[in-house]
Amino acid sequence: MTPVGLLVDLTVLLVAAVATVAVRTHDPVRQAVVLSQLGLLLALLFTFLQAPDVALSQLAVGTVVTPLLIMLTVRKIRRQTGSATGGGRRGRGGNR
Repeated sequence: MTPVGLLVDLTVLLVAAVATVAVRTHDPVRQAVVLSQLGLLLALLFTFLQAPDVALSQLAVGTVVTPLLIMLTVRKIRRQTGSATGGGRRGRGGNR
């Protein structure tokens, strides 16, 4: 087995392990962090498979943009939920 083949096999195993962790994680923020790590591993895998353009796309989208969007969405939902249950928003809406 070549060293590159060994790296590919090792990376595939790590991708499978991190993907399993991502599925089993219940907190969306932690899931986004694990998803970012998964994107980084996939970028490494694509680099080992000599697909640098796909690796760069995976690095940008899978490692940075998607987890960032998930974290910002969770933050916005938690703020809206917190203000709705805190009475601030409900109270203002009820006066109208």
